[in-house]
Amino acid sequence: MPDSFTATGQQLHRQLGQILAAPVLSAEDDPLELVRAAHGVQDRAEALMAAAVQQARQAGRTWQEIGEVLGVSRQAVFQRYGKPIDPRTGEVMNTTPLPGADELARTVIDDLAHTRWADVSARFDATMRERLTEEGLAEAWAHIVGMAGAYEGHGDTDSVRAGDFTTTNTPLTFEAGDFVARITFRDDRTLAGLYILDPDVAAGGKP
Repeated sequence: MPDSFTATGQQLHRQLGQILAAPVLSAEDDPLELVRAAHGVQDRAEALMAAAVQQARQAGRTWQEIGEVLGVSRQAVFQRYGKPIDPRTGEVMNTTPLPGADELARTVIDDLAHTRWADVSARFDATMRERLTEEGLAEAWAHIVGMAGAYEGHGDTDSVRAGDFTTTNTPLTFEAGDFVARITFRDDRTLAGLYILDPDVAAGGKP
């Protein structure tokens, strides 16, 4: 791990140095090249962070200590960098969120905001379909609007995998209040859970 950490750090240092040493973009330069280069640095930085966390764990540091350094909970840092073992198989579990889960979540939110109840329920898995009708969905959304007014928009979506599910958390803004849409997806992209939560409640139980 130390060799991997050092190599990743050296690659990041070289890549960042190349960007900082580059001349200021002129009118005929493609600004997307700078975006592309910066994206590469971001990827390297994340790889360096993952290697640093694993090195800290191997040195005996706790998830609590690492989380305090990063300003997040021990659960949040574990879910991002940990390697849980599946008790059913004894193998390392997949912790990568469902690809495109953030776009899926925003699509569901957009359907809710535009009262497309049938489009939302069409994504339900069998259990959700049994428990929540289109009428119930409409009633729940109307309840939120009754408390906080018209829906105005959403913030960035966070996605995290827990076991066989990917859960997304998206801040929602209404004219007189804020909420969080917590939506859970199966790997087949069906919807296994849908909650509109108070931000404090969402922060306390965020996966």
